[in-house]
Amino acid sequence: MKEKLEIKNLDDLYKAVLCLESVEECRLFFKDLCTIPELKALSQRYQVARMLTKNYVYNDIVQETGASTATISRVNRSLSYDGAGGYGIVFSRLDEQEGEAK
Repeated sequence: MKEKLEIKNLDDLYKAVLCLESVEECRLFFKDLCTIPELKALSQRYQVARMLTKNYVYNDIVQETGASTATISRVNRSLSYDGAGGYGIVFSRLDEQEGEAK
């Protein structure tokens, strides 16, 4: 029963994110939802994933993001082996948008 409630709570959060219509609205929502360290951790993992997909080496990622090698390894494992494919969806769509904007 508890697991179903947790899934519903997560789905409610995902729906809330999907109703946001701009970067500014996302900024405001996440500023209210998360602490500054949580936002920094999320954005750092996102940047690490983006750099890994562009074939950056660990040392360059550490230097540019400040992420630990353990964090980089966890993100890499998500990208390469046991992830759900979410990074790929986002990166593909962002690449399409960037291509259309040129």
